[in-house]
Amino acid sequence: MTDGILTNPQRTAPMEATTSAPAAIPREETPFARFVRSFMEDRVALAGLLVFLLIVVVAVAAPLIAPQNPYDLSAVDVMDSRLPPGEKAGEGFTMLLGSDGVGRDLLSGILYGLRISLMVGAFSGLIAATLGMTIGLIAAYAGGRVESAIMRIVDLQLSLPSVLVALILVAGLGKGIDKIIIALVMVQWAYYARTVRGSALVERRKEYVEAAQSLGLSHARTVFRHILPNCLAPVIVIATVQTAHAISLEATLSFLGVGLPQTEPSLGVLIANGFQYMISGSYWISVFPGIALLLTIVSINLVGDRLRDVLNPRLEK
Repeated sequence: MTDGILTNPQRTAPMEATTSAPAAIPREETPFARFVRSFMEDRVALAGLLVFLLIVVVAVAAPLIAPQNPYDLSAVDVMDSRLPPGEKAGEGFTMLLGSDGVGRDLLSGILYGLRISLMVGAFSGLIAATLGMTIGLIAAYAGGRVESAIMRIVDLQLSLPSVLVALILVAGLGKGIDKIIIALVMVQWAYYARTVRGSALVERRKEYVEAAQSLGLSHARTVFRHILPNCLAPVIVIATVQTAHAISLEATLSFLGVGLPQTEPSLGVLIANGFQYMISGSYWISVFPGIALLLTIVSINLVGDRLRDVLNPRLEK
């Protein structure tokens, strides 16, 4: 029996191979990779992101893919007004989505209108976020009467309807993209201020802030180098929601006739131009720009909802 055991290399060799093989060490997942994986788990949010990226691409490439420049009034023929989708214009190209009441190609107007909507939403959101975060950080770090005074102004701002405040500001400032951006900034900054102030109050009580103060760092460095980076997660979520709100508010102001002029075909202007033709059957003038506006807002909101779930530390498993 002992000879049988000692002279059986077929059984002992695999055991030696398995025991001598080193165990594979799993690679640690980076925070960014974990964020991407968590975001892509939601197929609806991923579809919204892809739709939004497609909208951004076609808006940026509008001068290259649009068959007509709707800003060039010399290229617009009044005889091409209210052409149904698929009809050919006087210049020979096919108007896939038809034309509006003044003869502009509706597809070109939508592409250029998306450029205006995205630009207004991005610039107003960036300026409002910078202003609101600064005011919110000052309120949380200073405390006392400074915080009370700032938050009472924020409460007053948030108690007023956004459309009403924007209407009053645009009526006083006049028409134009820069006037619209100023009005939207004045409407949005309070949301960022309240959000950052709430997060900064929590961070202000932590030990790393006390350590920074004990080292003699300046107040500005303590606020912007240490507290602010830990408050960016809720700001990103608010930024997506407010961007969609800014786009819809700009379209509302343009639809009411107090936003952009008629020579700049934003989505709100295109919808307003076709509203009077809805009863006569020219539905495409308002419906197609409305669909483009709806897809833009819904895609941004889907991304924002998913970012809220991913960046919320209470939902971490």
